[in-house]
Amino acid sequence: MDSAILKYAKDADEIWHAGDIGSLTVTDQLAAIKPLKAVYGNIDDAVVRREFPLDLRFACEGVDVWITHIGGYPGRYRQHVREQIRVNPPKLFICGHSHILKVMNDAKLELLHMNPGACGRLGLHTVRTMLRFVIDGKEIRDLEVIELGDRSRGK
Repeated sequence: MDSAILKYAKDADEIWHAGDIGSLTVTDQLAAIKPLKAVYGNIDDAVVRREFPLDLRFACEGVDVWITHIGGYPGRYRQHVREQIRVNPPKLFICGHSHILKVMNDAKLELLHMNPGACGRLGLHTVRTMLRFVIDGKEIRDLEVIELGDRSRGK
């Protein structure tokens, strides 16, 4: 956790974390700033897994949101979500795991897929990234990629 992440978190209405939390000190700091929704990731230990679910599905205004850590991508969803996403797709599907920022439409399922990349200093990613967007009724708009600098240099 660092001041750059906290600066952007303070501007949000809610903070959503797509897993690989690392420590509850991270989520404690975020939850102290704004309401937090989070799922655990594959690097998270039993303590984090007791606190957060594998999948989180909820409504935000008029948007059905599903957050999971290892979800796959349009046309290549992971087994644990594949059937449910096909039968009952959300409007917004957010996952992490790859540490690669990617936003894409799934035209077949009529959903928006987001992977915010990774904003932490650990992992294989080069540039630390976050996503910020607005949900207004049933509309997802004003998507912004936030770059926090080079992971290895902390800039």
